[in-house]
Amino acid sequence: MSAEIEQVTAEEAIAMHDSGVALIDVRESWEFDRGHAPGAVLLPTSQFEDRFGELSRDDTLLIICHAGPRSFDATVALVAAGFHAIDVAGGMVAWRGAGGPVERDGEPLHNA
Repeated sequence: MSAEIEQVTAEEAIAMHDSGVALIDVRESWEFDRGHAPGAVLLPTSQFEDRFGELSRDDTLLIICHAGPRSFDATVALVAAGFHAIDVAGGMVAWRGAGGPVERDGEPLHNA
């Protein structure tokens, strides 16, 4: 039996991230470089399991991708490895749609 995977809406994720919960972006670097949430940590799916050691099992981790499928799969893998990971439903598409901040090269993107 597998563990239940928690999901939050983009609005909930924005509030959680604003309160200090880590946001892990599992897109590839070229996608991340085009725009990401401020403070997000890039951990591409292509390097994902090799870099689990960089994450804390003591922290809650919000997992985000572009539209949702990759972050869900990454959340499943993290939960199976003993992390408290929560999938951000709808990914960055939903994050932007909910008015979440997005930056590129340290500068805010407007109408992203």
